Amino acid sequence: MAMDAERRQAELIGQFSAQAAALSSAPQLAALVLEATSHPALFAFSELLTLPALSKLVGTQYASSLDALRLFAYGTLKDYKSNSGSLPALLPDQIRKLKQLSVLTLAESTKILPYDQLMQELDVSNVRELEDFLINECMYSGIVRGKLDQLRRCFEVQFAAGRDLTPEQLNNMIDTLSDWLGTSDSLLHQIQEKIKWADTMSEVNKKHQKEFEDRVEEAKKSIKQADIDIRGHDDFLSESGGIMDFEEDRIRPKRRRQPPA
Repeated sequence: MAMDAERRQAELIGQFSAQAAALSSAPQLAALVLEATSHPALFAFSELLTLPALSKLVGTQYASSLDALRLFAYGTLKDYKSNSGSLPALLPDQIRKLKQLSVLTLAESTKILPYDQLMQELDVSNVRELEDFLINECMYSGIVRGKLDQLRRCFEVQFAAGRDLTPEQLNNMIDTLSDWLGTSDSLLHQIQEKIKWADTMSEVNKKHQKEFEDRVEEAKKSIKQADIDIRGHDDFLSESGGIMDFEEDRIRPKRRRQPPA
């Protein structure tokens, strides 16, 4: 569902961008801005602000159309009321769109939106009108999902579409990502050093194991050779004793037998 909404946004932005590129007069471009900010399915406007064709509005009586487009990209209904003197009057469809965008802005900071706060921000006079707007204009359009809690008098936001990032927000995000990248690089370096140390210790352990096994093998050979030497010595002594016994018997004088009396 979210992917379909993003695809639809991209398609609409592409269509309006192509139309702007084909227009040459300021009145036509102002009319295009009015059409884009009134479109029921378009909720992203910062890319339109960067279109070279819209620079033709600067310095003309239609320059306020750029301010209106900037309002829809980053502002809220409350911002419009505070600066209505320098902005063109908005049509009912634009007012509804700005209210929808205001709900998205509030949902960025908290997921529990009190009814009293919503009624004040959206210029709604009663709870029934507020709940109808949240259901029909926000949840049915797919820009938010949530639960209306009449007992607690609040709207519990479960999902909200993201709005355009202001230049300040974009810079902050770039700084945050840069810090994260630096931290990641440092962590990666530490991990690589740990891996290198582990590889070195592994080689040292292998070397020690080989030396130990060589010593054990050498000890086994020494024990085996000593055993062979001992057995050879015992065999020699045994054989020497037999010869000596034979020699003693040969040289021992024999007794003469006495004749019978």
